Amino acid sequence: MREPIALRGGAVLPDDALSWRFSRSSGPGGQSVNTADSRVELSVDVSAVLWATQAQEQRVRERLAHRLHGDVLTVAASEHRSQLRNREAAVLRVVALLDEALAPPGPPRRATRPSRASRERRAASERQRRAVKELRRRPTLG
Repeated sequence: MREPIALRGGAVLPDDALSWRFSRSSGPGGQSVNTADSRVELSVDVSAVLWATQAQEQRVRERLAHRLHGDVLTVAASEHRSQLRNREAAVLRVVALLDEALAPPGPPRRATRPSRASRERRAASERQRRAVKELRRRPTLG
């Protein structure tokens, strides 16, 4: 049993919300490649996470909706040769995903107009493009 992981905003990821699966990893491994289950799949039950507020849970569900299957977020790690390092990588990946999803929304975008110089640059590039294409046309007879 590991200790609970603290997330952004006071949310806590308890150990019983994590579910581990191990399988054989592809790639290098030497003699132990066909015997060691070094690939790690970490599944997190989002409903079992201890959220500080209801808004946090709602924000995570909205932002990670494309990655959730029901209430479960699954992450795989197989970049290391050892299972222990893959477990650590999977936990770091889950924490990063949840922390990023828990981040408060940024400030609203303020609409701005293009500057006069940028409008002039655009018009000049359009004129130049028009001239280049005009040179490619077949000359008119007469």
